[in-house]
Amino acid sequence: MSKHTTKLGQLASTAISGNDISSSVLYVSALAIATAGVYAPVTLLIVAFVLYFFRKIYGEVVGALPLNGGAYNALLNTTSKQMASIAATLTLLSYMATAVISAEEAMHYLSKIWHFLDNPTPGPIAVFFPHFVEIATVILLCAFALLVINGISESAMVAIIIFIFHLSSMVLLMGASLYFIFNNGLEMFNLNWDIRSPNMKWAIFMGFSVSMLGISGFESSANFVEEQKQGVFPKTLRNMWIVVSVLNPLMAFFALAMFSQAEVTSQYQEGLLAAMANLTSGSWLKWIISIDAVLVLSGAVLTSFVGVTGLMERMTLDRILPNSLLKRNKKGISYRLILVFLLLSISVLIITKGDVVLLAGVYTISFLAVMTLFVIGNVLLKFKRAKLPRPEVAPYYGLIIAFTGVVVALIGNIVNPEKPDNFKTFIYYFVPAIIFVYIMLNRIGILRLFLSFVKYINTKVIHTINDIVSQEFVFFTKGDNLSNLNKVMLYIKDNEHTRKIKIVTVLKEEEIVSENLQRDIEFLGREYPEIDIDFKVIQDKFGPKLINRLSKEWDVPVNFMFIGSPGDTFPYRIEELGGVRLIM
Repeated sequence: MSKHTTKLGQLASTAISGNDISSSVLYVSALAIATAGVYAPVTLLIVAFVLYFFRKIYGEVVGALPLNGGAYNALLNTTSKQMASIAATLTLLSYMATAVISAEEAMHYLSKIWHFLDNPTPGPIAVFFPHFVEIATVILLCAFALLVINGISESAMVAIIIFIFHLSSMVLLMGASLYFIFNNGLEMFNLNWDIRSPNMKWAIFMGFSVSMLGISGFESSANFVEEQKQGVFPKTLRNMWIVVSVLNPLMAFFALAMFSQAEVTSQYQEGLLAAMANLTSGSWLKWIISIDAVLVLSGAVLTSFVGVTGLMERMTLDRILPNSLLKRNKKGISYRLILVFLLLSISVLIITKGDVVLLAGVYTISFLAVMTLFVIGNVLLKFKRAKLPRPEVAPYYGLIIAFTGVVVALIGNIVNPEKPDNFKTFIYYFVPAIIFVYIMLNRIGILRLFLSFVKYINTKVIHTINDIVSQEFVFFTKGDNLSNLNKVMLYIKDNEHTRKIKIVTVLKEEEIVSENLQRDIEFLGREYPEIDIDFKVIQDKFGPKLINRLSKEWDVPVNFMFIGSPGDTFPYRIEELGGVRLIM
């Protein structure tokens, strides 16, 4: 991000990262109820309990190393760049999935508000834009990319407005839910309790694994800590923890007091809070909650752009990404990094065709893996950087609880029978990403290896060329004039790959070579300096026997020997010469 902007205060920093984590209330309650049933509030409270210890873990690491990058930064300063790059890759995947899922879900809510897609009789806009959600998702991603390019202060103001509206909407909904329960009692909750899962441990285990999605975005604040004022970072962690600990369990409890588990699972997996608002207060509150969903999910997109920019800038400074991406605009923003992330996000949307289930698999495992690596980074920091000053210290029992929590959730999401392709989908995205990062990390060695390969190929090519052009050709002349000999040389030059030719004249014992022929060959040597001409005078009888003997003696294949067109008195047929070629 910019190094010249005004530092962010507590509200702005909390709003930027808080929009992501607080938007989870829109979907995590329904997911937890569908998985854990009446135990959903319990699983969400366990998540809040685990997250409490992450406050100290993040506080210690980022307090000791107050640089952008989150888990990447923690591992970079305690292990190797290769290990840190794994954390960076996982974080990038998490942010990409978050940006696309949040943007698409926001546009789904918008489409429902306007009845673009759900109306049995589509209006004119639906007719002209049958792919409204996909188009609107791309537009939303582009809009927030431009907003972040314009400056973090402007981004923070938008985030604050969204965050305040979201919290106000949730307070309204909680108030309406309490009033509804006061008037109607807990009869529905008791009915849900009566049909609770007999396998409580399994229900809580799977419910907890799913519910851990409710803390996604908690790591975002660590990725733009350099843009925050001194002492703000731990306050953002506290504020996010409070929001998650209050909103998510309460909303799950209120939902169970209004609807049966079967209704939530079959009808309200999407739009549960809007249904609660409609039941408690009618359409006016439903509209507010729906509008809030559009805004806060859009805010989560903004969180992704701000967080990933801080991370990618740090990776670029560490030369994991190309240095050219650091070019800044007049406001000091590394706009190329933002555009790269935008293009990656749009490409993911196109490749997956907007399949949120596929992206959720990538998102879930990436996010939980990043949290796991952050705990490992904290442990390594304690041992390897013990003397480094830090404002707070995470206790070892807290590390054990946090690590156990995220590992259990990670396992739960991998073995989840309802989502068997989670891990496979994650691998499809993770492997190409880590290969790219590995190439960037080892590009000097790879380039040297490539250079060695090129040198080897070059040497082989040169040897091959030399072998080819060193092949000698033979022309048998009867004493041709200069014009004919010149035609021979032109033919050799234009049609054969060679630098050597023997011009041979075969004479009987009493014959002597013509002086003109010797002069002509000397002239050709000056005219064709690139070809080595070797003039030979042989006293013998020209015929197949001589040709075969010379072929073996000079190591010249017969088909590389030429003669002029024979006359009527020539004593041999062409085929008797063993493959000698006619050149004129």
